[in-house]
Amino acid sequence: MEEPLIYTYDIDGSDFTRAGEASSAVKNRLKMLGVDSAAIRKTAIAMYEGEINMVIHADGGTITVSISDDAITMVLADRGPGIPDIDQAMQEGFSTARPEVRSLGFGAGMGLPNMKRFTDEMKIDTVLGKGTTITMKVNLHSDGP
Repeated sequence: MEEPLIYTYDIDGSDFTRAGEASSAVKNRLKMLGVDSAAIRKTAIAMYEGEINMVIHADGGTITVSISDDAITMVLADRGPGIPDIDQAMQEGFSTARPEVRSLGFGAGMGLPNMKRFTDEMKIDTVLGKGTTITMKVNLHSDGP
């Protein structure tokens, strides 16, 4: 592949039943492209965590996935409240999820830590009251978790 393949997914911020569809679609596309299974696993986990966060904490948003010969890049742009304290949000177990979200089994505070753990690069840009954009990259020629 010479030109990167680019896929865009709209995430509905109110629909827990469809959360995970975009990451599943990307996983299937990567399998069809013959991408290494370790890279597929890392991408699917990181993207799923981000997708769930967009449903839990934001009013949805857009995920753009770019697949090149060297890397898979995911840009998750939401319309949420922003992250007031990124360092605190990166701590395992910290969550601002509402009780009704937790009752569904979500909001354990592992989303952002897992996104970082399963990617080779992760950058968070957030503006309070406007939203958050997270850019994650999985290298196709590396080892990792």
